[in-house]
Amino acid sequence: MKFLILLLVILFGVWLWKRSQALKSRPPKVQPAPTDTGPQTMVACLHCHTHLPEEDAVRGVLGVYCSTAHRQAGGDKTPPV
Repeated sequence: MKFLILLLVILFGVWLWKRSQALKSRPPKVQPAPTDTGPQTMVACLHCHTHLPEEDAVRGVLGVYCSTAHRQAGGDKTPPV
C-alpha cells in the first residue's frame, strides 16, 4: 500500500512539473486594445423624450424617435432616401 501511495505522489509531481512547463512555453495572451470611441451624441425621442445615442435613433421626417412604434404614434413617416 505504501508503494501505491508513493507512486501516486510521484506521478502527481511529474504531472505538475509537465503542466508548469507547458504553461511556460505557451505564448502570452494578447489583450485586444480597448476601442474607446469617446462620447456619443445623444438625442431625445420626440414622443417620450427618452435620450438615446444618435446612432440607435429611428429617423422620421419631423425628427428622431427611440423606436418605430413611437415614430408611428407621433404620426411621422419614414424620411425619403
